[in-house]
Amino acid sequence: MHKGFLVTASFIGALSVVLGAFGAHGLKKIVAPESLVTFETAVRYQFYHVFALALTALVFASGSPSLMKAAGFLFITGMVLFSGSLYLLTYKSAANIQGLSWVGPITPLGGSLLVAGWVCLALGLSKGA
Repeated sequence: MHKGFLVTASFIGALSVVLGAFGAHGLKKIVAPESLVTFETAVRYQFYHVFALALTALVFASGSPSLMKAAGFLFITGMVLFSGSLYLLTYKSAANIQGLSWVGPITPLGGSLLVAGWVCLALGLSKGA
């Protein structure tokens, strides 16, 4: 088991619940429906990948250490970039901020890192002990 990944997954999971509750109860009063959908997508993918990170932590010893470590860090970085960019886009809409055009392209980069995390997890387990 990789305790650091498990602890990180736990904290990110708690944050997912808090953000989900905020989106369901507070945010829908201040943003357009399409921005709420964006926010909900961010929360959903963040929460899905909490489980991916926890799984990585739990099966860490069964896989290739380098690939399992890469999977964990890719999941964390992917969540930050993918969900974080969507949260920022929602904030931009809620605060009616102009600019921040650089945020949009970060989302697919984050998504690519999440995909790479899954690939590393699969390869790490197939090459593991």
